[in-house]
Formats: sequence, structure tokens, C-alpha cells
Amino acid sequence: MASSKEIRGKIKSVENTKKITKAMEMVAASKMRKAQDRMRAARPYSEKIRNIAANLASANPEYTHPFMAAAKDVRAKAVGFIVVTTDKGLCGGMNTNVLRMLTQKARELETAGNKIEAVAIGNKGLGFLNRVGVKVVSHAIQIGDTPHLDKLIGPVKVMLDEYQEGKLDAVYLCYTKFVNTMKQEPIVEQLLPLPAARLEGDKGNHSWDYIYEPEAQIVIDELLMRYVEALVYQAVAENIASEQSARMVAMKSASDNAGNVIGELKLVYNKTRQAAITKELSEIVAGAAAV
Repeated sequence: MASSKEIRGKIKSVENTKKITKAMEMVAASKMRKAQDRMRAARPYSEKIRNIAANLASANPEYTHPFMAAAKDVRAKAVGFIVVTTDKGLCGGMNTNVLRMLTQKARELETAGNKIEAVAIGNKGLGFLNRVGVKVVSHAIQIGDTPHLDKLIGPVKVMLDEYQEGKLDAVYLCYTKFVNTMKQEPIVEQLLPLPAARLEGDKGNHSWDYIYEPEAQIVIDELLMRYVEALVYQAVAENIASEQSARMVAMKSASDNAGNVIGELKLVYNKTRQAAITKELSEIVAGAAAV
């Protein structure tokens, strides 16, 4: 059995750890509210630009943007992934879950004869992709708690340009969707070509008509580029909100576990101390009897 001094040292160490996890829990809770507000604020813009893109696509059917064109069934081409993860750890199994889904999807595509390349947004995803040997064409790390579109456009545009040039058959977006504080859902969804479900306009008997300036092709090209960028930004905002929620829950669980460990160590310490006192009393009584 460990000595009383060793047990006291363990108790002190766990108490210090509990203070750290408690502080991290409170910081994550504060950041989580701001991240959720930022995520919800971006949703109306994404929804509005989706409706405009859908209406423009149906109003000008003679021109089909490459982002909306159906992928050709050509084997041995490449498929791209935009992988959104966190820069820091200590957020439970959030990154593990989305990277597991990414691995499963990539394995299916590789079995079908496709090559895989990726854009990494977040340090954890970049490290994972390098370890498993996936080609990383660009990356963005150290995004911080407030994502900025100008920092995301550059890395993402590399993959969008490859798709427009015909080097990629499809592009998938991998991120963690925020459901609520206790639940975050890993998502691997097709980004390009844009699925028909994403571009469903308002159902009805009316049709939209637009006057284009300078011309339809330029307007639709620019709009759909903004639309894809909005989808990526929304995914990053969702991921940051999920990160703070997952970290708050993980740190709360760690603090609770630390409290349980402290309680068990104190019980062991009291038993050890009681055994030592009993032993000393027995020795004193034995010595007195011998005299």
C-alpha cells in the first residue's frame, strides 16, 4: 500500500488538474455562446443565396455552370475532400468521429478506382491527412474563434479551380454540424457538383425572370462561387460552435471524474492513516505489556 505522503501528493495533483479543467469548462461555455450566435447569424445569408442560385439556375437553363453539371462517369479520376476540423484538442471524440466518416468514404472511393486529395481546414485534420498519406493540396490552420472568409477562400479556391478544370469528379465537404449543446453530428456531404436538393427553388406556378448586367454567364459564375464559399464558411462556423460545445462537455466530465478520483484517494488515505495509527498503538501496548 502507498504511503500517506504519496497519497497526499496524488490528491494534490488531481485537485490541480480539476482546477484547470473547471477553468477550461467555463471558458468554453463563454466562447460557445458567441460561436452559436455567429453560426446562427450566417444561416440567413446562406439560405438567401441558395434561393437566388436556385432561381437563377431555373431562369436561365441554356447555360449550365460547371458546379451544377452532373459528374461524368470516368474512372481513375480524383475526388476532393474539404476537411474541417479543430486546431486544438480536448474536445472529446468530435474530430475522431468526422475523420472516421472521412476514412470510410475515402475507402469506398478508392475501391472504385478514384484518387483522393484534400484541403485541410484545421490543424487536427492536417495532421491526420499527413499521417494516412492523403495528398493535401492546400490547408488553413490557426483560424481562431472567429473565422474570416478571406482566410478560407485561398485554400478552398485551389480545389474549386481543379474541379472547374476537370481534374476532379466531385468535391465533398466534411465537418461537424451543431445540433445542440449535447449533440454534434459528423457530416460528409457532396459539395460539387451541387446536388439537386440544394438548388430546389420555391415550388409554385410562377417563374423568375432576371435582367442580367453584364451578361447571364458572368453573373451566374460569380454567384455560384459566392454560394460555395458561403457553404464552406457555414461549415466552419458550425464546426467552431460544435468544438466549444464538445469541449465544455468534455471538461465538465473531466472535472466530475477528478472529483470522484479525489474522493476515492481520500478514502484510501484515511484507511492508510488509520492503519498506521492502529499499528503504532499495537506496538505501544505490546511494549507496555512486555515491561
